[in-house]
Amino acid sequence: MTKKIFLSIMLVSFLAVTAVIFLLTGVSYRYSEESSSEHLRQSCTMIASAVEQSGGTYLDETDFGDLRVTWISSSGRVIFDSQHDPVKLDDHSDRQEVEEAMRSGDGESERYSDTLMTKTVNRARRLSDGSVIRVSNVQRSFAALLLKNLQPLAVVLTALWACSLTAAILISRHIVRPINDIDLDHPMTEKSYKELTPLLKKLSKQNGRVNRQMIELRQSREQFSLITESMSEGLVVADQKATILTSNSSAYALLGAEKNDSDHTVFSLCRTEQFRRCIQDAMGGRRAECLISTDGGERRVIASPANSHDTVNGIVVFILDVTEQQQLETMRREFTSNVSHELKTPLTTIYGISDMLANGMVKPEDVTALSGDIRHEADRLITLINDIVSLSKLDEEENAPRQDEEVDLYDLASDVISRLRMSADAKHVTAKLTGDHVTVCGSRTILDEVIYNLCDNAIKYNNEGGSFSVKISHIPMKAIVTVSDTGAGIPEAHLGRIFERFYRVDKSRSRKIKGTGLGLSIVKHGVSYHGGTVRVDSTVGKGTAFTVELPIEKRRT
Repeated sequence: MTKKIFLSIMLVSFLAVTAVIFLLTGVSYRYSEESSSEHLRQSCTMIASAVEQSGGTYLDETDFGDLRVTWISSSGRVIFDSQHDPVKLDDHSDRQEVEEAMRSGDGESERYSDTLMTKTVNRARRLSDGSVIRVSNVQRSFAALLLKNLQPLAVVLTALWACSLTAAILISRHIVRPINDIDLDHPMTEKSYKELTPLLKKLSKQNGRVNRQMIELRQSREQFSLITESMSEGLVVADQKATILTSNSSAYALLGAEKNDSDHTVFSLCRTEQFRRCIQDAMGGRRAECLISTDGGERRVIASPANSHDTVNGIVVFILDVTEQQQLETMRREFTSNVSHELKTPLTTIYGISDMLANGMVKPEDVTALSGDIRHEADRLITLINDIVSLSKLDEEENAPRQDEEVDLYDLASDVISRLRMSADAKHVTAKLTGDHVTVCGSRTILDEVIYNLCDNAIKYNNEGGSFSVKISHIPMKAIVTVSDTGAGIPEAHLGRIFERFYRVDKSRSRKIKGTGLGLSIVKHGVSYHGGTVRVDSTVGKGTAFTVELPIEKRRT
């Protein structure tokens, strides 16, 4: 704007100065022309009068300066000329001013020379004898006068141009300064041009609208950030070039990537081939999923394209932690495989012996022994089914309404030891019960299974002639059941997995011992059902001790 104002002022100044120069030159030329014409007329009258009185003597004795004086006879012959030899001049009777003077007494004419840029002005007066006195004067044309004054005009024009330049700079800056000083955030109409008042008012309203929209946008972004940051799932939004637009902390934590404030692509979050292919499929317009393994566990990645009019404008990526799900799936497969195996073994034995008996392939004296094997395998099968049913019940009861009762753990342990006395005597294992009568609120059946399985394992995995003890104690708000034995112990490497279903520390030794591999799983689920904890301490060659801690609560009414 400053430049336009400056150029406009300079152009107007130039045109104005040029117009003034031409006008002054024209006025000066016009004045000079009129003055010269009047002087020429007066000179012609005076010379004609002098010739009338003195004759040719006046002409010979007078210096006429720049004026050219010519005396022409009535026949047109030149009698006298102040600048040329009369003899060499031709007949002047055909000259306009001479003809007019001979006809009316006075005559005048003007002749222009384009090459010399001059104008010759002639004035003629007829004398009493019929001759004519002509006075001529050469005047410069307007163009010649302009060229003559060109140098001083150039000096004046340069000075005026410099003044105009300075004035244009100062004026343009002065005009623009109030506009440049406008605070666009808080436009004040009082300190600016009145012509800008409508614009500034509209700008003020627009600023208010933009500020409100910015506040709403900031609030929306904060809400979006708060929501996404509270998600346990990872969320990443990227543009069509895979550059990350927004993401939450869970995405970086789940993929084990470091958050970078600078622009980076989705591919930088994970370098695996499965992840890269999944993102590329989404960028190609196809929804894609993949399962990747990280140091933190298993992650499921779901990438979906964000389409608009059949054009992929970006992608949305969800990262889910499926570690527990995968572990549960692995446990389910292992459980199914183990159950199938554990059920198949006794059934195969029973089927084989039954087939031999049905086909009469067994000697009479061996029938009793084989029948005992069938019973043994049937007992094993029934025990396995009972344990599976117990686990199923525990899984169901975790989500079912609890029906608790007050249970004396000391009396319950005493009853369990009594029921296992025959198994203990068969292995010459002695049992010992110590402690206090501690009452907890819970399910008698489940607590019975917990203590029964711990005591049963203490007998089965004990040494011949060994012993085990059950101690009931308590601390503030907690009941403690400790079952320890003098068996072979459990290696430290296996302690973290002994509560898994069908897990066996020594499979070759465990097959010789009656059991299903579900006892400690039942213990863990039963203790968890009551909100308690179970831990194990074991030393190889010395024995194992299981400690169960249960909260002491009043019976619910």
